[in-house]
Amino acid sequence: MKILLYGINHAPEIVGIGQYSGDLAQWMAARGHEVRVITAPPYFPQWRALGNRYQLEWLGHVAVQRCPLWVPAKPNGLTRLLHLASFALSSLPPLLLQRAWHPDIVVTVAPAFFCAPGALLFCWLSGRQTRSWLHIQDYELDAAFELGMLKGSWIRDLAQRWERRTLRGFDRVSTISQPMRQKAIEKTVEAPKAILLPNWVNLKAIRPLPGWGRATNSYRQQLGLSNETIVFMYSGSMNRKQGLELLVAVIDDLSDLPELVWLLAGEGPSREELAAATVGKANVRMLPLQPIDRLNDWLNLADVHLLPQKAGAADLVLPSKLLGILASGRPFVASSPAGSELGQLAERAGLRVEPEDAKGFASALRRLAGDPALRRERGAAARLLAEERYGREAVLGRLELELQALVDERRR
Repeated sequence: MKILLYGINHAPEIVGIGQYSGDLAQWMAARGHEVRVITAPPYFPQWRALGNRYQLEWLGHVAVQRCPLWVPAKPNGLTRLLHLASFALSSLPPLLLQRAWHPDIVVTVAPAFFCAPGALLFCWLSGRQTRSWLHIQDYELDAAFELGMLKGSWIRDLAQRWERRTLRGFDRVSTISQPMRQKAIEKTVEAPKAILLPNWVNLKAIRPLPGWGRATNSYRQQLGLSNETIVFMYSGSMNRKQGLELLVAVIDDLSDLPELVWLLAGEGPSREELAAATVGKANVRMLPLQPIDRLNDWLNLADVHLLPQKAGAADLVLPSKLLGILASGRPFVASSPAGSELGQLAERAGLRVEPEDAKGFASALRRLAGDPALRRERGAAARLLAEERYGREAVLGRLELELQALVDERRR
């Protein structure tokens, strides 16, 4: 197949959607498919674009066309949407030039949903010889309204009408969780066209380290942490939807436990605010994102991972960092409503608390800190979940079959 992957985030971004889009392109190319990518320069999660201009590069056997975009220094609701729209505009001419290549299918990744109309235009100009697939990693419009970044009932109604009309134009629409798939159906996507495509993890690269690995973990040695030190870790993008301000109250609540160390690692608009709120706290360490080639040691360093989340984002996003946590066999505490996909996973592989409940979050962490057996039990359940649902070969193998079936449908 000739596969054109179209989305704002791509490798070498190492967190969020970019890592999955990059992995997808390389996996499909290794399977013998011709893959091209239209994307932006790397900018996430630091929100600074590197080499912000048109340029063509090769990542392995994949041709990657970079298109410039506007990156706001401090993104809010309006500037974030303008940022996404800037890429949709700058990438439209390179997208339309791909007609000469005659791809079998265009896979558009949302965010940015603003790219979806361009993808549909491309397929229409091709005489429907190119099939259309929209993969939703994040309902960015819903999240913007639910989190209060955008306001106004008439604006929301207008956005929802446009969104529903656009969704109906795609041959297939996939999402990363069952509640998100159901939401797509509620937005008028026909059920047979709505596909569950979860994110995935390389189960060989990310794996639990044996008991003796605690003492030899390179990060534990580098940071001077003893075997008895309990590590609570937040690692990833630092944006408003994570609700990281909750962690400040939780850290204060557990200040009576001197054996704890809090590792807060990442980049994003909320980083400076979090750093200022935790300054002077001896057991808190702010770190940058860590190299991908040390990811397994990094994830295994944590005794418990932290997944706070704003209430409005419950079923609109599923944290991409979650799958690495599961594969590493470490428990986590997540703030998510009962019945949400994240909440259900937390109840098996860690502990769940209600969103924005700092007291509940602190209580859950206190329980895990004092119960090593419970940490081991929930960590083993985490690894089992990763093996059952999220192995890379299984997930991408199913996607390959779905893509091929859609292309064959056109040919018939």
